[in-house]
Order: sequence, then structure tokens, then C-alpha cells
Amino acid sequence: MQSGFRSIGLTGNWRDPRAVEAAETMARHLADRGCSVLTEDDFPGTALPDGARRLPAGEIPSAAQLLIAVGGDGTMLRAARRAALADVPLLGINRGRLGFLADIGAADMLAALDHVLAGDCATDQRLLLDAELLPAAGKPVTGLALNDVVVKRLDSGRMFEFETFVDGRYVNTHGGDGFIVATPTGSTAYALSCGGPIVTPDLDAIVLAPICPHTLSDRPIVIPGHSRTEIRLVQQDGDAAAVCCDGEVIGELGAEDRLVVAASQQRLTLLHPPGHDFFEVLRGKLHWGRGRRSRHDSG
Repeated sequence: MQSGFRSIGLTGNWRDPRAVEAAETMARHLADRGCSVLTEDDFPGTALPDGARRLPAGEIPSAAQLLIAVGGDGTMLRAARRAALADVPLLGINRGRLGFLADIGAADMLAALDHVLAGDCATDQRLLLDAELLPAAGKPVTGLALNDVVVKRLDSGRMFEFETFVDGRYVNTHGGDGFIVATPTGSTAYALSCGGPIVTPDLDAIVLAPICPHTLSDRPIVIPGHSRTEIRLVQQDGDAAAVCCDGEVIGELGAEDRLVVAASQQRLTLLHPPGHDFFEVLRGKLHWGRGRRSRHDSG
């Protein structure tokens, strides 16, 4: 069964020569299979096939039927927001370090492309978060996140306090370094380092995790995916916090401001090679079971 992907966009971390080389190899491979190739206008490679087009990065998702991101998870996060807004599926080629999202290695990328073009791949719908920063004075600021929305103190020398509400119900007043609202995808990112649970990507849920809480009883919780979370800074002179979507600052939360985070109507479609297994990814990336007897051992 053919996939119908004939126009393929390439995006990536072009500061990394390995990503550039991988993109050039894939571009020639795709052209040989009759696909038209789109890449960003700042792509530094020179070995693209005839007919490949260069476009501004923001225009590629809407012009492509499939977007391929080449790099690490940071590259995937940037590409994910563009792909979700354009309703285009995303495939990740790992040329970074960890590779939770970009799960195809360079050695397997051409075989993976052939599977995708043949329609032989797994699809995975991922929840995203809408963040709306509502200042006491001024216009609202919005952001979109695949991993998480993070509120983090600007003054590194002191703890600050903030209140959280879920669907209008008061949850807690937290003291610490900040707060994370994470998707299931983001549950293996910053939230995991704060003691949050690992949530399988198909679960419709959101993780709330305090960062370095002042009290040990302030623990991460999991709420339904349809819930709305509101965060307010408890007023103290000079206090302010940065609001980040997938690591990119969208604004500051100050006294009398509000931050509202909820599941987005946008969804991201990730493509994976046949046989993709989330638990296998966890075992590999988190080094589970190393030095222990495997399940295949007997006796």
C-alpha cells in the first residue's frame, strides 16, 4: 500500500555536519523514488538532487505532505509545533544524543523511508499544550508545547511562591524553583527529573510537577487531559518568573498575572518504523535491565 507522500520537507539542525550529510543522503534517496524534496533556505548542503526546492523554514510544512526532522529532540520539538499547526505528519531521524522523539538512527534511515513511502509504518497521535499568559496589563501571549510549559524563577538566589488551580479549583500554594505542566510526551523530559511519572504517549493525561519544592510532601500529580491548569504568582516585591514552552521563553509571569495551560485542539502525528515499541525505547534510553537477568533467562 502506497502512502501517498510525494512532497517531502526536510528540516534540521544544520549546524551539525552529520545532520547535513544525512539530509543530503535522504534527499537523493527520495528523489530516486520520484518524490519532490523541500528544504530550508539556510540549508548549507550542496549535494541536493536536481529539482529540490529551498523555502523559508516556516513555509515548508504547509507545502509538504510529510516533514522529516534531522537532529536531536530539540530539533524535533521545533519541527513538531510547525507540523502540528500544518496538520502534517512528522518523522524523526536522530543525529543528536538521547533521541526519545527522533527514534530512527542514521544507519536505518533509508530503510525507514522506504517503509514510510510504502505505507508500512506506525502512526502515533501526540497531545500538545496551549499556554496563555494573561498579564494584568497588556495583551495576552500564547505558546504551543509538545513537551511542557514551565514556570521558572528569574531570581536564582531565592525561592518564590505560586498558586495552582485545576478547572477553577484551588490545588496548592507551592514554594520552590518553579512548576511544570507536561504532556505524556514531556513526561520523559524535565518532569521526569523532578520525580514525575512516565506516562505512555497514548494516555489522555497531563502531569503537574513542582520544581525543587520546599516541602517533600509537594509531589507531582496526574490530571485528566481535558483539564485546565492556572498558575498565579504569590505577590512578593520584585518577583517574576519566566514562562517557557518547550524551552523557549514566551514571556514573564508577574504579580496579578495569570498563566492558563490546557490541551490544544492541535495534535501531532508522529510516524515510526514498523514494530515501534514505546517500552523498548524506554529500556534503551533509560538503560533499564542492564547488568540484570533478562526476561529470556530461565531457572
